[in-house]
Amino acid sequence: AIKFIKDTFQRELIAAMNLQRVSAPLFVRPESGLNDNLSGVERPVTFDAPCIGGANLEIVHSLAKWKRLTLGKYKFDVGEGIYTDMNAIRRDEDVDNLHSMYVDQWDWEAVIDKKDRNLDTLKDVVKKIYKAMRRTQKKVCAEYETIKSVYPEDIVFVTTQELEDMYPN
Repeated sequence: AIKFIKDTFQRELIAAMNLQRVSAPLFVRPESGLNDNLSGVERPVTFDAPCIGGANLEIVHSLAKWKRLTLGKYKFDVGEGIYTDMNAIRRDEDVDNLHSMYVDQWDWEAVIDKKDRNLDTLKDVVKKIYKAMRRTQKKVCAEYETIKSVYPEDIVFVTTQELEDMYPN
């Protein structure tokens, strides 16, 4: 069922957001600058690679920089994007019931025009993602009769200020 959900949502989001699959790197050269330092205190897992002249390599922590570089490198246009799976080891992670040293992360990124970096565009993207979630839920409910629909038809946006005004304490 989990695989069905992941595969279904992936297809729905790809269609909604005009995404293409691009394979993510497992490791990068430190000098590339592509390995995000996340909060700045994490130490990457490093190793030497004799097969490429003993170069030092780092296991990827995060793909934020790599995704943006990839969008530019392959000349994606406004309204297009990529999705990818990242496998990583975060050696300094505080391990608990929500966090692991091993990270398996599905991620996406799309090109938007500078003029569209605003709240309206963000809301439009969220609505597309929510519709993909609802379509996924509908297919999951059809596939597994014991699962019932839980998402409301419409999504509601609330600002931090509105929440603070509603719940001042």
